[in-house]
Amino acid sequence: MFARLREDIRVVFDRDPAARTFFEVLTTYPGVHAILWHRLSHGLWGLGLKWLARMSSTIARWVTGIEIHPGAQIGRRVFIDHGMGVVVGETAVIGDDCTLYHGVTLGGTSWQKGKRHPTLEAGVIVGAGAKILGPITLGAGAKVGSNAVVVKSVPPGATAVGIPARILDAEQEKAREAAANKLGFSAYGVGADMNDPMVKAIHGLIDHSAHTDQRIEWIVAELRRLGAGSENDLPDGFDPARLNKLVD
Repeated sequence: MFARLREDIRVVFDRDPAARTFFEVLTTYPGVHAILWHRLSHGLWGLGLKWLARMSSTIARWVTGIEIHPGAQIGRRVFIDHGMGVVVGETAVIGDDCTLYHGVTLGGTSWQKGKRHPTLEAGVIVGAGAKILGPITLGAGAKVGSNAVVVKSVPPGATAVGIPARILDAEQEKAREAAANKLGFSAYGVGADMNDPMVKAIHGLIDHSAHTDQRIEWIVAELRRLGAGSENDLPDGFDPARLNKLVD
């Protein structure tokens, strides 16, 4: 029990730079409280004490603002950041090392009994306000952008954004992520075709930077093939941008 508690506290320090002390996390983080309370409610549910389990989860909702049905299955090292407005349905399954931000819903699309809520495999990250609906599966390491509405399964490692959610092109995202890291920030969770003109402009710059890097790499490879040797052999004042225009 205490080993699991230490694990729950440690994961907060790993994923929230605002966390300062063990005591602060234990006493002021509603996401931690909700997970601990859910273990009690889930245990009562498994013993067949359904009403008592529901009452326990209702009290937890009053205290934390996070509603987790006692029948939901939650793995280890799950972190609910901020947490207000999170709703997790009865047949939802959350794997180890997942992260949910505030306003996330793991909901159903049917009134029929049986499996009707999502399954999140290990390491899934769900952005603030996202809605994941139905008995779908988000593969290990998948990411869901803020406010996305996901109604279809997401492959492992993929990023889903938008309403309804779509899967971002993996190769384009890798190039964009690499370019964004060079600029000192990550554009995770937003698609290039979003309506925000600022987002479009930033993504345009990132994509142009990635494309330019690819062209420069090709030019340097061609120069080496023609006998230039290495980048150190290039003439002084070599201007990649000017050469890029000449190649167009």
